[in-house]
Amino acid sequence: MEDPLAPYDFALPDEQIARFPPPERHGGRLLYLGPGLGEDHPVLALPELLRPGDLLVYNDVFVQKARLSARRQPTEPGRVGGHVEVMLASPLEEGWWAALLRPARRLRSGEVLRCGRGTVELGARLDETLWRVRPAPDAATLCEEAGTLPLPPYLGRDAGPEDEERYQTVYARRGALAAAAAPTAGLHFSRALLERLALRGVARAGLTLAVGAGTFLPLRAKQLEEGKLHSETFWIPPETWAAVADARRGGGRIVAVGTTTLRALESAAGPGLGRTELFIRGPHRFRHVDLLFTNFHLPRSSLLMLVSAFGGHDRVMAAYRRAIDEGYRFFSYGDAMLLTPEAEVSDSTDRAATPQTC
Repeated sequence: MEDPLAPYDFALPDEQIARFPPPERHGGRLLYLGPGLGEDHPVLALPELLRPGDLLVYNDVFVQKARLSARRQPTEPGRVGGHVEVMLASPLEEGWWAALLRPARRLRSGEVLRCGRGTVELGARLDETLWRVRPAPDAATLCEEAGTLPLPPYLGRDAGPEDEERYQTVYARRGALAAAAAPTAGLHFSRALLERLALRGVARAGLTLAVGAGTFLPLRAKQLEEGKLHSETFWIPPETWAAVADARRGGGRIVAVGTTTLRALESAAGPGLGRTELFIRGPHRFRHVDLLFTNFHLPRSSLLMLVSAFGGHDRVMAAYRRAIDEGYRFFSYGDAMLLTPEAEVSDSTDRAATPQTC
């Protein structure tokens, strides 16, 4: 049977996984994938690659300490219950959350785990990876008292003091929506870089998408068959939706900071609260985004499929091979790409090849 993810596979040397952030937020490299085969820049050069009137749209979600250390109730007096890691993935309703539990083999629906001074009640299994759980007194309190930052498993380490600041964007804001993973493209933006973009005449606007722990999971056959991803909640303020329309009217381009921002914009029919299961893979007609600023993603992942749908599969995979050859750093704390859509490159190529008449 043909492997549908084989075209999105690549081999990455272990030393090119960025396990720690660069000394400065804006200190990474940037591969600009425009009409050519790719140009190397520092991230600080981003303002020069954009135009006055462009609009930068970013995900301002706050990453909560969603990895909880819990224990089962002991089966005998004087014994200590077994340890269970609870990763809160995304809110459901009335205090219930979808969560990843590990180890989960012997857990039962109805069981109550002790977690710090609170508890986690187990509901039914949602699928082969997620459970329905109810944190008490509530998720935010439990995360602050007993949680740690949920660094991606491929970093191979626990969160340290530096991650408290660096695994959070400078524009993150606490609100009704919180995330189990950072919108990592935004980690490159320092206040100094934002100031340089403003001086260039690039406007900016925020939206919120609650990045779920499902982003850490490998794609499942059911997702590929149904064309749906894990569900995530987003909020697009009316002023952000208006800013997108104003930029369009003024000839500016919409620059999505990260795949989460792009997914929210492409899922929305207007401002307000929504949920999305949108699985973007080629071919896909993009309605709202003209440029994508993003990190280098895991092989065989939905994020790489999204980037390939936007920039063109062959073009993006060639850029990844170049990035590997030239020592770019990959994944959450790694370097960045800025890419134009495949359609734009095709149009410019067609125009160049068409004889001009007077």
